Amino acid sequence: MEQPLGLTGTANDRSAHFAVAPWRAFADREGWDALAGRATEPNPFAERWCLEAGLEAFAGDAVELASLSVDGELAGVLPLIRRWNYEGYPFPHIGTWLHANAFCGAPLVAAGHEHAFWRELLHWADGRAGRALFLHLEALPTDGPLYAALRDLCALEHRAAAIVHRTDRALLSSELAPQAYYDASMSGKKRKELRRQHTRLAEQGAIAFERRLDDAGLAEWADAFLALERAGWKGREGSALACDPAKAAFFRDALAGAAAHGRLERLAITLDSAPIAMLANFVTPPGAYSFKTTYDERYARFSPGVLLQRENLDLLAREDIVWADSCAAADHPMIERIWREKRTIVRVSIAIGGPLRRAAAAAIFRAETRAKLQGL
Repeated sequence: MEQPLGLTGTANDRSAHFAVAPWRAFADREGWDALAGRATEPNPFAERWCLEAGLEAFAGDAVELASLSVDGELAGVLPLIRRWNYEGYPFPHIGTWLHANAFCGAPLVAAGHEHAFWRELLHWADGRAGRALFLHLEALPTDGPLYAALRDLCALEHRAAAIVHRTDRALLSSELAPQAYYDASMSGKKRKELRRQHTRLAEQGAIAFERRLDDAGLAEWADAFLALERAGWKGREGSALACDPAKAAFFRDALAGAAAHGRLERLAITLDSAPIAMLANFVTPPGAYSFKTTYDERYARFSPGVLLQRENLDLLAREDIVWADSCAAADHPMIERIWREKRTIVRVSIAIGGPLRRAAAAAIFRAETRAKLQGL
């Protein structure tokens, strides 16, 4: 069961204002768009065009937006929800709101306001905890200033905090050129096999590679992606986006929003003009996120998905991109054969409220981690 958070708070600095309000009531859409260009860490899933698409598709009225404004300018946004259960236990908590197709839970925060955002969020949670025992933040990358600021603030305020889940997923980050990276990642034997598969695939018909940064034919492209994914194992298991109208709507809306804001890159391999492998990237300099990919399983013996990822290495040639997050599960059998770096993503629980509540939270964290509490 979930309930709205409600209420607002004011930062210690008179020029700053922290608020938590129903997401449908949030009015500063222009400020939200502008915030994306000033964010200390890029996160397309927290940008307005993507988060609103997810909220429209999956959220009820219980989801709230926490926001920090400084001198009348939006400086931070994070979706929150109040939940009564945690990992099967009756532990009420306040947590980040995410859905299954949002792969980063970092708040969108303007550079220079990292500590202020976390401080105001934690102090708001102290005063508005209600029945919540702790604050639970999901899908936080550990490699940037947001996590560092959160860690510092918890130490400064002597708050019990713990990483309760950690995963390492494939990351693309190198100064090598695309071809050099490919040669270093794949063995000579594997590269020879991929060349052979490409040759055999060419014998099936006319092969073409497409890369688009605009919105031309986007609706048809999205429909083709959804149909291709549903035709494979995800469709048979019922997990394909097209199996759920809400997920399909989110996918279409997110692609349209990304294209409208210059965030979308589409890649495809076609055979006789029909797509057999497709990929959508969200490009958010200095990073990028490999949002969704699919391939035609009828051609699996030719490894079309791997062939498409070979083309995707051109991200390394972009001057505005330093790294790309695979958004893939840890130990993914395909992408980790090519992308060699790792990005650590964590779930963090933090004590809030008064001394007794914080002591109870610390006990929960110790039980969950099964170790001496070390903090973040």
